[in-house]
Amino acid sequence: MQKVDVVRLAALSDPELRLLLPCLVRMALCAPADQSQSWAQDKKLILRLLSGVEAVNSIVALLSVDFHALEQDASKEQQLRHKLGGGSGESVLVSQLQHGLTLEFEHSDSPRRLRLVLSELLAIMNKVSESNGEFFLKSSELFESPVYLEEAADVLCILQAELPSLLPIVDVAEALLHVKNGAWFLCLLVANVPDSFNEVCRGLIKNGERQDEESVGGRRRTEALRHLCKMNPSQALRVRGMVVEECHLPGLGVALTLDHTKNESSDDGVSDLVCFVSGLLLGTNAKVRTWFGTFIRNGQQRKRDNISSVLWQMRRQLLLELMGILPTVRSTHIVEEADVDTEPNVSVYSGLKEEHVVKASALLRLYCALMGIAGLKPTDEEAEQLLQLMTSRPPATPAGVRFVSLSFCMLLAFSTLVSTPEQEQLMVMWLSWMIKEEAYFESISGVSASFGEMLLLVAMYFHSNQLSAIIDLVCSTLGMKIVIKPSSLSRMKTIFTQEIFTEQLLKSRSFTKHKVSIKDWIYRQLCETTTPLHPQLLPLIDVYINSILNPATKSNPEATNQPVTEQEILNVFQGLSGGENTRLGQRYSITTQLLVLYYVLSYEEALLANTKILAGMQKKPKSYSSALMDQIPIKYLIRQAQGLQQELGGLHSALLRLLATNYPHLCIVDDWICEEQITGTDALLRRMLLTNIAKNHSPKQLQEAFSMLPGNHTQLMQILEHLTLLSAGELIPYAEPSGKIVRQQKYTQIDLMIDPLIVLRCDPRVHRSPPLMDITLHMLNGYLLASKAYLNSHLKETAEQDIRPSQNNTMGPEAPEVTREELKNALLAAQDSAAVQILLEICLPTEDEKAQSSNPHSLLKSSSNPHSLLKSVCGAAGPQSPEPEEEDSLLCNLREVQCLICCLLHQMYIADPNIVKLVHFQGYPCELLALTVAGIPSMHICLDFIPELIAQPELEKQVGCSFV
Repeated sequence: MQKVDVVRLAALSDPELRLLLPCLVRMALCAPADQSQSWAQDKKLILRLLSGVEAVNSIVALLSVDFHALEQDASKEQQLRHKLGGGSGESVLVSQLQHGLTLEFEHSDSPRRLRLVLSELLAIMNKVSESNGEFFLKSSELFESPVYLEEAADVLCILQAELPSLLPIVDVAEALLHVKNGAWFLCLLVANVPDSFNEVCRGLIKNGERQDEESVGGRRRTEALRHLCKMNPSQALRVRGMVVEECHLPGLGVALTLDHTKNESSDDGVSDLVCFVSGLLLGTNAKVRTWFGTFIRNGQQRKRDNISSVLWQMRRQLLLELMGILPTVRSTHIVEEADVDTEPNVSVYSGLKEEHVVKASALLRLYCALMGIAGLKPTDEEAEQLLQLMTSRPPATPAGVRFVSLSFCMLLAFSTLVSTPEQEQLMVMWLSWMIKEEAYFESISGVSASFGEMLLLVAMYFHSNQLSAIIDLVCSTLGMKIVIKPSSLSRMKTIFTQEIFTEQLLKSRSFTKHKVSIKDWIYRQLCETTTPLHPQLLPLIDVYINSILNPATKSNPEATNQPVTEQEILNVFQGLSGGENTRLGQRYSITTQLLVLYYVLSYEEALLANTKILAGMQKKPKSYSSALMDQIPIKYLIRQAQGLQQELGGLHSALLRLLATNYPHLCIVDDWICEEQITGTDALLRRMLLTNIAKNHSPKQLQEAFSMLPGNHTQLMQILEHLTLLSAGELIPYAEPSGKIVRQQKYTQIDLMIDPLIVLRCDPRVHRSPPLMDITLHMLNGYLLASKAYLNSHLKETAEQDIRPSQNNTMGPEAPEVTREELKNALLAAQDSAAVQILLEICLPTEDEKAQSSNPHSLLKSSSNPHSLLKSVCGAAGPQSPEPEEEDSLLCNLREVQCLICCLLHQMYIADPNIVKLVHFQGYPCELLALTVAGIPSMHICLDFIPELIAQPELEKQVGCSFV
């Protein structure tokens, strides 16, 4: 009918053709819009079909009525009903009914028949509009008498076709749901108006209930729509899409899927039912997931759980699909390695066919979603068949590995599936098979057998009672967030720790029984990791570090795992010192390097945190050497991690926390601000200007250029200028200084952390070179921070020295620790104040500078005019030109160095106000007061302790205080 296929219409039987007469007669009698020759031939065939049907005459008579007058009377009747109320018996269309509607219809001519049906239909439609969504069933003789069904249907179709504005087809369809035989009338109406199929279906779905199985009206609506889709099966899936889009009538969606599944060709692929329900529960639309989950929960609560229930039909179909792929034969490989003591009546060696593995995995995930998200409670039969499928043995393929992982996680998530001793024995034997077959699966499938690694993880988590970590692992593997009570894992914990893995295995944490090295496995995982980062990787590293430092039991203190060796760590970072081009050939990814860095930093932090506990151990875990830490480009790695934060999850923030605690000199904010300047447009344009010649400058050429100094500096300047266009990572190989220009005395990183003031022991000419002084001050600030972290860690490392003397100490056990802490603080204060005093001395002009200056006092600005000095410190240019006697001082190197030093002192004073007080109590030259007051904004802190400073007996301090 949609395509007006005359040939197929001619092949219909007389009863089938009778149902389509209203549309065909109108098609033959009305003037067509299509004036083509082909339609003229088709119209002749339609007339030939109709010529032999007697009922055509009655339909022609119906079409001969004055529909304009009929529409006017119908409008008057609607106005009258609205005025008098819906229950009024007055009617403009039909008056003086002598008999019932059926007899009146039989004895009436065509115009009156139209009026009878129209009046009855309008009455039902009015009642529907006034019902406020409450379903009712209207008794109507016209729509119930089997004798006049076809004739009443003819009248209904003609009325809707001729009066579409008065009788919108969606409203008519809604009204027909409230009468007996309404679905039959609806199908006949849509068959005669085929282009309205989608409109009618969408209208019925939109007006439908959210849960159709809960009410009579919902079930009648679902049944009517199901009949419509059976009449037009090609549109069934489109109607199902409307159901999901509107979140109405979930039973209809399942019913249409069941109908479609029955019509599918039988194959080994995943059925449409499994795909549809999985998509609803595992999709990203939370509204759809909640809506369908409510359908499952409500369906279980109803007592009418019989064959007519759509939910029952769905569960039955899923169970049949599950039973259809259950193994019926045994795997040859597994039988050969099976234990001969296995009971013959327990079918634990059943092999899953390779063509069924993907479908089995899809079914397992679906049942997990049904039980975990929708709250489905499996019957005994469903639980038994599910357990049989989960404990089957798939072939050694990547899909088989995935199936085993899903089955294992499903056992952890739904341990209630195992309820009898026989089922528990079956599960234990299957888990034991997993341990034995891991190596075989990995060698045959060509992929890493992830279920073996999962067993190790779960065993570690069970041993350390980290049940929440197991729950996260299960949800991550299944790909869904489900609620798992920690108490439900108690039985699985017992099985793991007492039956599957021996007690000795977990105590040693090395899985020696199965010859699996935890250290090697952990290291291999770190080396093979790629983005996006698995959320369980960082907790795994933390658990591993804990197993290195803390023995499993007090009776066996040596039962700890081995740490990763320094050489293995260095192998990961090999090639980082060779610039960008060398890094292209690196073996390990940036993700691996960041994870190994996280391991090293976390290990060192945990070592310090457990110093007191480790003091009593005979074989103490050793800290990694400082030489190793010096070879890891920590700052470069952190900068790389900053651009990969989304892929790395919480790794970037975890690394920043470790750095802020243990390496504060690598977390200076000024550094990050400066680094952002090399990532903008200017840096890009500068790199575009980088020629091939500049790229070819090797570190050896740079050293040769240095060796030519001071005779020839042109080549060195050219190379240095080109090197400024390179990134920080590309400059790493150039960092090694030339042997000819290095002083005889070399300082290590530890030397600088113990005594940061070494930085200031440089050539005095550096003190008058602003660019070099800027670098020196930056290094000084960094090593002052590093020294604080070093002393804190040193205090923790030597904590046992506080424990031993306390036994004979009369001052109490806490006194030594407090004394050491005070000594450390005093040392740091002396260190900071010494740095400040040295920097203040650098600000003083030398004798040569005083002699060369036209106004020596201008080198240290007088306090009467601090405003101009503040401008020079802040880099602001005044609107007026400087006075002549000040011009040389404002532009000299000394003034720029003074500005740099004042900025650093300001930062130090803000960070620790006690330094200000200590420096002023120590005293410094009064001629520097004008400089410090004008150049250091935080000098206002002195106002807090001026009374205390004036009270000092030394005259110099009183004078200095008065100047301040």
